[in-house]
Amino acid sequence: MTALPYAVDAETPLRDAELETLRTQYEKEGEMAGIQTKFNYAWGLIKSKARSDQQLGVRLLSEIFRVSPDRRRECLYYLALANYKLGNYGEARRYNDLLLDKEPANHQAADLRRLIDDKVTKEGLMGVAIISGVAIAAGVVGGILFRGKRR
Repeated sequence: MTALPYAVDAETPLRDAELETLRTQYEKEGEMAGIQTKFNYAWGLIKSKARSDQQLGVRLLSEIFRVSPDRRRECLYYLALANYKLGNYGEARRYNDLLLDKEPANHQAADLRRLIDDKVTKEGLMGVAIISGVAIAAGVVGGILFRGKRR
């Protein structure tokens, strides 16, 4: 569990039965699904551990963002959260920064920014370590080949 209390949504999935209830309601309403029903379902999908659910949640939230200006604030946060969970840190940061520009005191968004920044830093350091390892290995192999040709 995260030490950032306002970012708890990043790590707490719904139970299967809860997500199924949201899915059933959304499917029951079909093409006439209201914005609230669609939002609730998208929210549940984003909280899922399944990548395909999270991706569908992003698509639904993107639709809501386009057609419902009064829901954009909520959509920005959950689009940032979903992209964070999907590993799309640039997109997550972009959505989150848009929200923080509108609401600088938003604790959820501030905590999510810390999670995004921590993940980017951690993965950046991992990338540097991998590249360094490859470079060292290439140097060792090159040294062995060079030494072998001099003989």
